[in-house]
Amino acid sequence: MSVRSLNKVMLIGNLTRDPNLRYTPNSTAVASFGIATNRSWTPADGGDKQERVDFHNVVAWSKLAEICGQLLHKGDKIYVEGRIQTRDWKTESGEIRKVTEIVIDNMMLLSSRGGKFAGGEGEDEQDSEDDKEESKSAKKEEPAVPSEADEVEDVSDDIPF
Repeated sequence: MSVRSLNKVMLIGNLTRDPNLRYTPNSTAVASFGIATNRSWTPADGGDKQERVDFHNVVAWSKLAEICGQLLHKGDKIYVEGRIQTRDWKTESGEIRKVTEIVIDNMMLLSSRGGKFAGGEGEDEQDSEDDKEESKSAKKEEPAVPSEADEVEDVSDDIPF
């Protein structure tokens, strides 16, 4: 008898740092970045409102990694979809290290640091080169971002379900 399982992750959050785009020895692109998600609740006993921020390590591969490296910047609100993965390795000193990360296969830029809607999907390559250049030039013309943009914002009201 086959037992079914599911490994599916969907997150909406803000980038905690710019993506780190690099290449494997086989010239495969890999981008890594962080996403912060937050939630707030009021305890059942009527206590003060509680808040919690969770930080997620995210990894994108191949063409999606290159797109993330080009479009994403610290503070952007994005939607990612993928799977959770835990890796372990041994350091030079013999210690065993583990990291849990989200390996994404889909990404959508919901807003840029300036708060404007950006749209766009990581694996959808329908955008022409002109649209990409126009998007890049539009980002360059945005006004300076106030320091509040670096704070993690509450997205619980933005979730459509």
